[in-house]
Amino acid sequence: MSEARHCYEIRPRKDHRGVDLISDALPFGGLWYTKPDDAVEYAKFRSRSHDAVIRVYDETRNVNEMHAHASDFREF
Repeated sequence: MSEARHCYEIRPRKDHRGVDLISDALPFGGLWYTKPDDAVEYAKFRSRSHDAVIRVYDETRNVNEMHAHASDFREF
C-alpha cells in the first residue's frame, strides 16, 4: 500500500499582505496568513497523518526554505 505525500506551497501575496498557503490537499483551496511560520505550522498540523513537503517561496519565486514532515501516525 502506498502512502500519499502532500505538497504545500507558501507564496508571498501579490498585494504584499502576507502569504498564501496553497495545496490540493486543502479541502477549500488556499489560505491567507500574515506570517510564513504560521502557514508552515498549519501545513504540518494538517498533514500529521501523511508525509508532506512544504516549500516556502520568496518574492522572486525561488524556494527560500523547504520542510519535510514525516507523519506522526503509526500503524501497530
